[in-house]
Amino acid sequence: MATPEKSRCSKVIRPFSTAEDENRFGGKAISLGRAVRAGLPVPPGFALSVDFVEAVVAGDPDVLDPLEEAFGALGTHVAVRSSAVGEDAKDASFAGQHVTILNVGSTEALISAIRAVHQSAHSASALSYRQRLGVEGTPQIAVAVQQLVDPESAGVLFTRNPVTGARERVIEAAWGLGEVVVSGLVVPDSYRISPEGQVLERSVGEKDIELRSKPDGGTEEVPVDPSRIRSRVLDDGQLEALHQLVIRCEDAYGPELDVEWAFATKELFLLQCRSITRIQS
Repeated sequence: MATPEKSRCSKVIRPFSTAEDENRFGGKAISLGRAVRAGLPVPPGFALSVDFVEAVVAGDPDVLDPLEEAFGALGTHVAVRSSAVGEDAKDASFAGQHVTILNVGSTEALISAIRAVHQSAHSASALSYRQRLGVEGTPQIAVAVQQLVDPESAGVLFTRNPVTGARERVIEAAWGLGEVVVSGLVVPDSYRISPEGQVLERSVGEKDIELRSKPDGGTEEVPVDPSRIRSRVLDDGQLEALHQLVIRCEDAYGPELDVEWAFATKELFLLQCRSITRIQS
């Protein structure tokens, strides 16, 4: 991907694989870069530095050509995610505080999405979250732009039970894009797996809607066929694939992880990986 760094300034675009400065590219982009370097199945993408994002928000024309070039090199619709400095840390994930824009299909829509992500970091909710954690200063927002996976199923996996603290894998899964799980729009399937890979529990949820990409950009909620509402999302082979993936994630990141994943055309993708956050209330 042709995304050369402009050495004369700090307005930088880099592939995830070479985004290594957390103060410039934020926590999420750095985490994705670590995954790429570890050979994990991450959809390709690129990171926009804090200063690059500020330039987009300010309407600086100098950043438009490199942005269009990097976007065109991906050759597909993308997801646009926040990558704030300090985001996805052990003590503060900022999960749910910053918007994610899915299925962005043009340079103009990408610019709007970058601005929306930047604005969300300055919302009353996000600023209150920062204050609660004692995070001082103006939010420093980089952005991760990632090739969109249009999955049959997706969800989250915790390598330690977030409710009981038990050392087991807890998986939540639903049809379509995983945002229905993250946002609580459905009752997802729930699976528990031992650290050795033994399936301890399979609990089928009620997945009456799924989130799908629209051909012209954006997403829409689609009713799930009645035959699939109470059917299992993941078979045992897919549970084993997730178990093997998380072993590789633990090798790269360490223990106690919060993983977002997706199955598309029977292939498993890692969308992001961060430490399980503990916040004192």
